[in-house]
Amino acid sequence: MQQYSIYQVDAFTRQAFRGNPAGVVPDARGLSATAMQFMAREMNKSETAFIFPSSDPSGDVEVRFFTPTAEVPICGHATIAAHYVLAVEGAPLGTRRQQTAAGMLAVESEKFDGVIRIWMHQQLANFSPPLEGQQVDALLKALGLAASDVESNSPVQIVSTGHSKVVIPVRRRKKIAGLSPDMNALCSLSTRIGCNGYYTWTMEDPDPGNLSHGRMFAPIIGIPEDPVTGNASGCLGAYLVHHDLLSGDETGVASFYAGQGLEVGRPGRVLVEATRSSSDVPIAIRIAGEAVITLKGIMVAP
Repeated sequence: MQQYSIYQVDAFTRQAFRGNPAGVVPDARGLSATAMQFMAREMNKSETAFIFPSSDPSGDVEVRFFTPTAEVPICGHATIAAHYVLAVEGAPLGTRRQQTAAGMLAVESEKFDGVIRIWMHQQLANFSPPLEGQQVDALLKALGLAASDVESNSPVQIVSTGHSKVVIPVRRRKKIAGLSPDMNALCSLSTRIGCNGYYTWTMEDPDPGNLSHGRMFAPIIGIPEDPVTGNASGCLGAYLVHHDLLSGDETGVASFYAGQGLEVGRPGRVLVEATRSSSDVPIAIRIAGEAVITLKGIMVAP
């Protein structure tokens, strides 16, 4: 049976055992989708990234992402983790084009403040019509929130920068901290609205360096709660700019840190950069973070 090097990497943190852990297989050549699913289930992290040479001549690498139960098109923290491992293994810093099921994306690695930092470009933001009526009622019931807990001037809305999330603005962090969602109800709702992730957020964060604080639940794809979610943070950046809740500089760039993970004992933060040069131009998103390797070993492919 063939053996594969595999890493566990904590992303969106500079400290081990914080942030969001991901599995990374830096050379996945020869693995079938079934084998990757078994390996991701064995790692039991929210996502495991499998790195291949790109099958697209315009790409440098292809990365496939698996939760313990399903393949997903893209994953923010596992992208950070994957390219951190490539850099640690000796790949030169700079820009790589990453082929994914969500499209071709640029990923940049650089030295910043003495550590390796990874930037991930996400897809241009796409906004679905705000959820209303019975859909919002069902969502709030599943989360255990009252209508008065949600910001009245900001919509509950599905946003995608490659992997869609329901963005839910909550007035107070204590409400987010106390969430204990009905996971079965969230799974049922996902099948009706066509979105598997629910990102609750507020402008209140105990770290003054963070603009926001969030929690993300995606039980239908085997992630009851994700500690620190890169894609959701990118969706939040697009949402804030789209609804004029965050202003950019003279070039249209708005940047901030999104905090997450306190409630599950894995605090981390995502650097988000949202760019809109004019009102009729889609919002471009990129996110950044550091990482720490906590485990390296060998896994036997099934």
